[in-house]
Amino acid sequence: MRRVCFLSMDSLDGYVSDDELAVRPLDVLGWQVVTLSWRQLQVPWDEFEAVVIRTTWDYQNDPEAFLSVLAEIDASRATLANPLPVVRWNLDKRYLREVERRGLAVVPTIWDASYTAAEFRSWQEHFACGELIIKPTVSATAQDTYRLRDFDPALADIFPAKPFLVQPFMPNIVAEGEYSLFYFAGDYSHAIVKSPKTGDFRVQEEHGGNIRSVTASDELLAAGQRAIELISPPLLYARVDFVRTAEDNFALMELELTEPALYFRMDAAAAERFAAAFDRVMTLRESK
Repeated sequence: MRRVCFLSMDSLDGYVSDDELAVRPLDVLGWQVVTLSWRQLQVPWDEFEAVVIRTTWDYQNDPEAFLSVLAEIDASRATLANPLPVVRWNLDKRYLREVERRGLAVVPTIWDASYTAAEFRSWQEHFACGELIIKPTVSATAQDTYRLRDFDPALADIFPAKPFLVQPFMPNIVAEGEYSLFYFAGDYSHAIVKSPKTGDFRVQEEHGGNIRSVTASDELLAAGQRAIELISPPLLYARVDFVRTAEDNFALMELELTEPALYFRMDAAAAERFAAAFDRVMTLRESK
């Protein structure tokens, strides 16, 4: 029996994960899944054929330590998925600048700003938008993400210590939801739409968001394919998040390549597709 480690965090209390749905399909293909926290010390990584980054949803509190652990894994005999160079690139949301330069429509964003009252007013004027979203460039599960109509001086203690980005609030996040498309080894698997609870704008389940399966339209699939084609070679997993714009197009919100929730439970065959993709990727690697 070959062994694969699912990399997690110390405790998933308060979080929603369904990674356990992939355990049985992987077992059928000859893979034993072991789940370990990325903060666990002195792990013999050489005992695993692969380490898959999964529910490491506290990495943003110490990204350098997280990357150090991944570098240790990368130096072992275990295959790290997704690969370390991809994770380093994807960990900071400034990767979106490169994605936009390469021709993909991205939610309009201001970078490298300073959080002051004067700057806040200039952002509203720039976007011709009363409501703004401000969030750190390194973040997960909407931590330190704010929807603001007015400058909040209390946040001045947060953002000087954290690089951040500014975006216009996209009304369709509330009206329609955020779309997520999932790809395993480059192949499309399934799609969901995530909507915030009444009175909120955060779509994560940890904040009361509602999740439902959806059949992706041809337009949405085409947008997802354009995003996936930016990645070479195909990765074990990728999640692409979109929002519909006022012009009825899809703009990229995130290209999730590090630790995205994969929502296996939203599609009856998703976990089997993931397991088959993993086995295929590993078999190809071992044959080289």
